[in-house]
Amino acid sequence: MRKGQNPAKSVKTVAKPERITVAVLTYLPFLSGFYEEGLDVLKASLESMRKDAGLPFDLMVFDNGSCAEARDYLIAEKEARNIQYLLLSEKNVGKGGAWNMILAGAPGEIIAYADSDILYYPKWLSRSVEILETFPNVGMVTARPYRTPPAFYTSTLEWAKENATIEEGDFIPWETFLEFNLSLGQTEEENVKVYKETSDWQVAHNGVKAIAGASHWQFTAYKSTLQPFLPFDMSRPMGQVRQLDERMNEKGLLRLMVSDPLVMNLSNTLGYLRGEMGQKKVEKKSASIWQFAPIKKVLLAIYNWIFKQYYG
Repeated sequence: MRKGQNPAKSVKTVAKPERITVAVLTYLPFLSGFYEEGLDVLKASLESMRKDAGLPFDLMVFDNGSCAEARDYLIAEKEARNIQYLLLSEKNVGKGGAWNMILAGAPGEIIAYADSDILYYPKWLSRSVEILETFPNVGMVTARPYRTPPAFYTSTLEWAKENATIEEGDFIPWETFLEFNLSLGQTEEENVKVYKETSDWQVAHNGVKAIAGASHWQFTAYKSTLQPFLPFDMSRPMGQVRQLDERMNEKGLLRLMVSDPLVMNLSNTLGYLRGEMGQKKVEKKSASIWQFAPIKKVLLAIYNWIFKQYYG
């Protein structure tokens, strides 16, 4: 027999979510080796995100089976009301599995998704939403211009040539182009040739400019636009995420980027914030023996075997 009445029945109103949900996916299985600075990167990412996004938002974090230290930090952030929605997965369900829950469950009309190693600059969110609301039939907007495979934005170019002002040229400055590619572990030498042989497409519509292209690692989109792409059936934890880029292009949706860098990839260290990016050439030379193909192959195989034993 029930004793008394549920106090919740006397509540007349409930909190309404913000129009925008910023969703972040984290995965820090341990804090050593590749992930040694992972928690510091996550902290820097979330702090920069909140500084001056330009629009209000609720933050949702999906933790994909991280270690206790990472979980404790996220729980503390939720208790401090810095995170509005926190999902803690017991195991790694892969990016596809996480996307299925994030993109279906985020309460906002607009979802701004990002991996957990992104550094944000002022107005990153408002500038993204401006493009999203100005251009028609937008699939996704990435808050940084960089050169993406042209095969993934053919529909954008087709639409722009008929309905907007479009120009081809070097609209992404060399320094901006190089900065991002260095963060991916590439060298300046290998990027000189790429920059000379490729170009950008700038699209202008109703007074707003954007660069053709976008990417799955950080994007802003309408939740209703993302729903038809669910569920994602990925057989591996990583390596298949470009299917969102491909499928959006196939559906004729626009894939666009802001015209100047408003996010940056930190990768797995705070080296960029410490000003170490320019030292890559020296480090590469001194560590050249480790890049020797046979040695690198053996070491990576050992690393992968150990990782699978503990976290597979």
